[in-house]
Formats: sequence, structure tokens, C-alpha cells
Amino acid sequence: MNSPLTMNSLSEGYRALVIGASGALGSAFCELLNQDPRCAYVRELGRNSAPYLDLEDADSIAKAAAELTEEAPYQLIVHAAGLLHRDEIKPEKSYSAIEAEALQSVFQVNTFGPALVLRHFLPLLDAHGAMAMLSAKVGSIGDNRLGGWYSYRASKAALNMLIKTAAIELARTRPQIRLLSLHPGTVISGLSHPFRSASAARPASIAAHELLSLIDRLAPADSGNFFAYNGERLPW
Repeated sequence: MNSPLTMNSLSEGYRALVIGASGALGSAFCELLNQDPRCAYVRELGRNSAPYLDLEDADSIAKAAAELTEEAPYQLIVHAAGLLHRDEIKPEKSYSAIEAEALQSVFQVNTFGPALVLRHFLPLLDAHGAMAMLSAKVGSIGDNRLGGWYSYRASKAALNMLIKTAAIELARTRPQIRLLSLHPGTVISGLSHPFRSASAARPASIAAHELLSLIDRLAPADSGNFFAYNGERLPW
């Protein structure tokens, strides 16, 4: 059993925003944050929320941020949405399987959409707040030992670059912000279901608790870095 979650690095009565709130991890984040006595409010965003946010609809990202301006600032923003597979999209085992349409779709959800989330939602983040975006260890170029999964690996590597670049800019203008790239590990979810090994997968509730606890431990000096759920700093 997880111990109760308390985000002590955030101010009493903090407001949180979870993007991708309907997914396994997103739902777990929302549940834990709602249980934190220090948290005053959790705003849940996704394709079925009001306002709605769809990473494949650029206008929806800008409009959702505009609608939430009066509710801001948020002391915590967690981006938990991503795409590994759907319908005809499967991780490529070989470069011979790379298809333009699948590449475009994966990058739209994992890179282009999150880039616009950075643009429109960083202004809604408190000057002492934290924003975490879920990346993936397979997006590490330095850690790539097995190959394959071209679209997913590349889209997450590109996301990491966006996060690192934005963190450098924020360090000049709002140096107390924590902007983090996090690897959640293998989680029991629809995203990982066809690919996970039963021994490695963890319930979303446990993964979310580990990730939120990690965010709480990290400092502004850690902004712009890439961490696994257990606190290990990962290579780019």
C-alpha cells in the first residue's frame, strides 16, 4: 500500500492541472491529488472534458488554455497523454516498417501537441510551480540498446529536447519553476498492454504515487532533466 500523498513542495491550497486525465495514469494522478489535503482543486483536461483538449487539434489546446486563464495560476501541471499504438499504428520492428502517416500521428500526439501545451500552459504555471511531462526511457538516445520502435522513440526524444530547451529559457525568466521529463516505467494500461511483461508492469496508482513523490522531491536545480520514476537520472 502507498502511504498518503502530500505534495509538501507546493503551497498550501495548491491547484493542480492534469492533461490526459482520462487515461490510466492520468486518472491515478487525479485521484491521488484529490486526496492530498494540501490540494485545493484538480482540473482534469482531456478529449471529453470541458473545456476539452485534444493533442491532435491545435486550436483546442490554445482555447483550453485561454478558458482556464482566470483559474490560473496552477502550482502543478502534469501532462500524462501519449500514443504508442492504435488501430493500424504499431511500434516498428524495422526501418522497413516506417510509414509516413503513422509517423505523423505518433509525433502529433507525443511531440507537436505537447509543444503547444508548453506554449499555452507554461504561462498558467505559478512562478514557484512544477510542470512534469511524461516521456519514456526508450526516448533516450544514450540508452538505446535494442533499436526498433522508430516513431515512438524519436517522438519522445524530440519531446525531451523541447522540455530541455524550454527549461533553459525558464531558468532565465522564472528560475524557481521545475520543468521535468519523467519516465513512468511499465504501467498496467491500454498503452502498454500489448507490449508489457506481466512481471514488470505496475498498477497506475503505484506509478502515479512514485511520480508525484519524485516531483515533490526535485528542486528547481533539477529542471530540464530526465528522470525515471525511481529518481534515476536518465541519459539523453
